[in-house]
Amino acid sequence: MALPAQAAPLPTPAIDCPLRDARFSVDLPVMDIVASADAKAVVARIAPALLTRLPAGLLRPAAPNFSALVSLRSLDRLGESDPRRLAMLDRALRRLPIRPDDRTSRCARYDTVSANLVLPSDKPIVLIFERMTGYRDGPAVEAARFAIAAIAERRGWHVVTIDRAGAIDPHILGRVSTVVWNNVSGDVLTLSQRRALRAFVTRGGGFLATHGAAGDVDYFWDWYRDRLIGARFIGHPLNPQFQDAKVLRDDQAGTIGAGLPNSWTMRDEWYSFAASPRLAGARVVARIDEGTYTPVGRQGDIRMGADHPIAWKRCVGRGRSFYSAIGHLPQNYAAPEHVRMLEQALVWTMGDGSRTCRH
Repeated sequence: MALPAQAAPLPTPAIDCPLRDARFSVDLPVMDIVASADAKAVVARIAPALLTRLPAGLLRPAAPNFSALVSLRSLDRLGESDPRRLAMLDRALRRLPIRPDDRTSRCARYDTVSANLVLPSDKPIVLIFERMTGYRDGPAVEAARFAIAAIAERRGWHVVTIDRAGAIDPHILGRVSTVVWNNVSGDVLTLSQRRALRAFVTRGGGFLATHGAAGDVDYFWDWYRDRLIGARFIGHPLNPQFQDAKVLRDDQAGTIGAGLPNSWTMRDEWYSFAASPRLAGARVVARIDEGTYTPVGRQGDIRMGADHPIAWKRCVGRGRSFYSAIGHLPQNYAAPEHVRMLEQALVWTMGDGSRTCRH
C-alpha cells in the first residue's frame, strides 16, 4: 500500500499564485477578504450579514478552510440576495489598494516545495495528489488512497502519494502515466503548476478525480472546472445529506462499464451539476436515478432531471480525464461496483500506450 510522502516544511510563499494581484471584489475567495483588515471593514460596513451566515471557524484566513473555496457573491446567494447591496459592496472593495501584505497572505496557501521522488523506470506510475486549501475530508481521502493503491498493486503499477504541489512539475509529470486528484479541494496550484498540469494532460497524460475534486462552491481556475472536469457543482442534499439512491450504468460507459450491473444501490452524498457534462462532449459512465432519493440542497431543488451523470470520461486534447462524484462515504471505496469502475477508469486514463485519447 502507498503511504503519503513525507511533507517538507513550507517554503517562502509562492510568488506566482493566481490571485496575487487581483482587485478586491465580491468574487475573490472569502479567505482573502477576511485576511485584510481594510476589506473586512468594508464588508462589515456595507453587508455585515454576509460574514455571519457561517460559523466563525469556517471563515478563518488560513488554509485549509472553507473560506478558500467560497466568494462573497456565493455567500450572498445563500441568504436573502440583495443585488444592489452586493454591487455597492463590489465597487467599494475594488477601490481598496492591494498592499504587499495582501499579496503575501494570498500566496501563503500555495507551495513550491521540491518533490524529490524516486521513480522507477520499469513500471507505469500513478501519482496520487492530496493537497487541500479548502475542505479536507480525511476518511474519504484515506479510503480513496488505499483503494487506488490496491488497484495498482494488482496491476503491477508504482504509486506515489504526495500532498505538496511541487510534484506538479514538468520533469516529474513526464515520468507519470496518470495523476489522481484525490478529493482535492480549494485552489492549490500556482500559475506555473497550472501550466504544467495542463500541458501534461493535453499532450496525452491521464487524469482521474474523485468526489470532492469537483465539489467546491467556487472555482478560481476556469480550465480545471470547465475543461478538465467539465461540469459545475451546484449542491448536494442536506436533509438528509446521505441517502440511498440507484446508480445506473450508462449506454456510453464502454470499457469502463464492462462487468458492471445495469444498476445498483449505494448510500452517498449525491452531487448535482449546473448541466450535464454530456453537453460538453463527455461520455457518461454512470447516472443517478433522481426518483430514488430527494435532491434538495441548501438552495432548494437541485434536480438535473432524467440525465443526472455521476461519473464520466472526456478527452482533453490528447489526454484522458475521468471523474467520479461517488465517494464522500469512505466505505464506497470498497464497494465492488465503484472499485471496478475506478480500476477500469485508471486503465483507460493510461491509454494502453497510446498518446491520443479515444473514447
